[in-house]
Amino acid sequence: MATKKTPKSTPSWSDVKTKLVDFDRAGLMGLVQDLYAASKDNQAFLHARAGLGEDVLKPYKAAIDRWLWPDVFKNQDTSVAKAKKAISDYKKAVGQPDGLAELMVFYCERAAGFSNDIGLQDEGYFDALVRMFEQALKAIAALPDAARSTLWGRLCVVRNISHNFGYGVGDDMDELLSEYGVDD
Repeated sequence: MATKKTPKSTPSWSDVKTKLVDFDRAGLMGLVQDLYAASKDNQAFLHARAGLGEDVLKPYKAAIDRWLWPDVFKNQDTSVAKAKKAISDYKKAVGQPDGLAELMVFYCERAAGFSNDIGLQDEGYFDALVRMFEQALKAIAALPDAARSTLWGRLCVVRNISHNFGYGVGDDMDELLSEYGVDD
């Protein structure tokens, strides 16, 4: 009795890798060029990975800014997930600790600034801000001493603004800063 083969439902990286072995240098360069042309995200990834441009953080900051400080007059919405994706994308592309810390602090600055500017009252948004604040503190603590003070100072400003929100946001940040021994 013959056995029936079932087709694989979705290709995996392993399948792609097997096919890439057949590419010559020109074919591989063509593939990368097509990927580059396919999306701004791919371009940002390749620029960051190759260390091209004056500011590899710029496209990631632009995405964070768009999703955490939208233009309310154009009915743009916020998206914590899309803002966090920018940080994740940078981590996959380069993942330099100082760049990650900068993006996390920038996230906190934009989220707190927007909340303060428009009087946002969204507990889920605030919870995400406090979680990112803690991640930023951890990232900064792992940096060399000389790189820490400016970033910690910026988080202290975020904490001060966050006392305007209610929901215990500023208090949570006070507690986190004290755990890391940060004084403002």
